[in-house]
Amino acid sequence: MCVAAETEKRIMQMHVGGEWIDKSNKIDVISPFDGSVVDTVPRGDANDVETAIQTAERGAKIMAGLTGYERYEILRKVADLMVEKAGELAEVITREEGKILAEATIEATRASEIIALSAEEAKRLTGETIPLEGAPGVKDKLGFTVRVPCGIVAGISPFNFPLHLVCHKAGPAIAGGNAIIIKPATDTPLSALKLVELFLEAGTPPEAIQCVTGPGGEIGDTLCADRRVRKITFTGSRDVGEHICKVAGLKRVTMELGSNSPLIVMPDADPEKVARAAAASGYSNAGQVCISTQRVIAHEKIYGDFLDAFQSEVAQISTGDPLTEGTRMGPMIREGDATRVTEWIQEAVSDGAELLTGGEKQDQFVTPAILANVKPEMKISCDEVFGPAVGVTRVNDIDEAIALANDTNYGLSAAIFTQNVDWAMRFVREVESGNLMVNWGTQWRADLMPYGGVKESGMGKEGPKYAIEEMTELKMAIFHLDS
Repeated sequence: MCVAAETEKRIMQMHVGGEWIDKSNKIDVISPFDGSVVDTVPRGDANDVETAIQTAERGAKIMAGLTGYERYEILRKVADLMVEKAGELAEVITREEGKILAEATIEATRASEIIALSAEEAKRLTGETIPLEGAPGVKDKLGFTVRVPCGIVAGISPFNFPLHLVCHKAGPAIAGGNAIIIKPATDTPLSALKLVELFLEAGTPPEAIQCVTGPGGEIGDTLCADRRVRKITFTGSRDVGEHICKVAGLKRVTMELGSNSPLIVMPDADPEKVARAAAASGYSNAGQVCISTQRVIAHEKIYGDFLDAFQSEVAQISTGDPLTEGTRMGPMIREGDATRVTEWIQEAVSDGAELLTGGEKQDQFVTPAILANVKPEMKISCDEVFGPAVGVTRVNDIDEAIALANDTNYGLSAAIFTQNVDWAMRFVREVESGNLMVNWGTQWRADLMPYGGVKESGMGKEGPKYAIEEMTELKMAIFHLDS
């Protein structure tokens, strides 16, 4: 699929029409660390989307004809290949996305587990018998449900987990008997293309997996608007998600959107433990995680002790070359994002917040920032910062903490630290969030669990078992029997 260039740079192709193709128009994949060109990919367009959809129509029929066990065998082999190539995949992730190699290695490992989970679920697609004769006046009726593939799935993935989140789309799609068209983020297409290589090596029908690289506007809109695409699974910003829903029309959609995740700290918490969790969940991948801890809501009795412990933890986060052992935080994906984060920090300071540490920009790096005395109406608190900045706000009691946690349009992940069972259960019942963490930070996910948000953080669930339900149609069959 790859041809040698005159330089050391590789020229990556995209998989469209059941084959690897190149184009004269190219997009450079740029390293966030040093600005070097990591690789080059074709610049796809609407014509390529049309070819991909036509091919995926054939692929969907092929996949629907495979048994669950045959789909299991393909996915199991993909997972095994990913384990073999985990080091290579991790390096690709780091080079194109900028996260440190240790985090990229975890991503590559988890991605293989997603495919393995999808393989197992391919064997478990089932329906149920419906007790129709339990309805008044019904007799001699046999009812049962069956699950069938949607057909063509469009998987649109973001830059921040360029392998992990593609696997959360491709694995369940293939397990459910569908064909999938992947649209990776323009900044980070290489991991998705590497994954497609492994799917094909494992025996996936070439028509069943397409990957179109290029600008999101033209490719994404063309893909999502087409009636032949029956399911869209998207991870990204709230605004883009809303746009996709408007373009998509009447089809199934899963939306994994943004957040500004709150972490409540009650007075009975251990400030050292909270500080470790907040640092781990606030600054990994330079804060570019949709469930990063962004808002710490600390009770006044623990506010000062927490800030002392938090500053000590954050001081240990070194920045630098993400491929170098010992670096704990890499660059942001684009310099424009680094500029935006520092501007939000400066705006908060001008409005009365106190910058305790960090917030310094150099190229695409922003040093880990802590802001104290943050007011809920500040942009650093009420919008999604998606960068290495955590704001801390003081509250008087659990009522104020829960009200403040809910004072947002988002609802993807929230957390609380407390040993008080009543406070913890109030948090679980009353906080408006799809994922609720007790005694850890907001950033935690096991890939087999149902994962998704409420309010403007999206709709639908990921996790292979639950995603497959979203990527299949439930049909009801009724036999009208003779007496």
